Amino acid sequence: MITLKITALGNETLVAACDEELLGQTFREGKLKIEIKESFYKGNPANCKELSKALEEATIANLVGEKTVDCAIKCGVIDKNNVIYIEKIPHAQMVRL
Repeated sequence: MITLKITALGNETLVAACDEELLGQTFREGKLKIEIKESFYKGNPANCKELSKALEEATIANLVGEKTVDCAIKCGVIDKNNVIYIEKIPHAQMVRL
C-alpha cells in the first residue's frame, strides 16, 4: 500500500507519498541520504488511482518506493530516467512551474 499526504502551502499543493513499509527508515548511499519520516510522509492509505489523481493537482511531489514511483511513471508525472536510487530504493521529485 502507498501512504499519501497532501498539504496546501499557499498557492502550492505538496504531495508526499511513499510505500507504506518504508515509513521510519533511513537509506544512505555515498553522499546521498533519505529519511522517510512519518511526520512528512505518513498520510492516508492510497492506491495508484488515488495517487495519480493527487499528482494531477500537485505542484510539488516527493515520492519514494517502488510502488509509489512506478505509479507516478505510469501516470506520466515522472520520467523513469529522472529517478534516483538510494540503496536500491527509488526516489523522485516533481515541481510544476
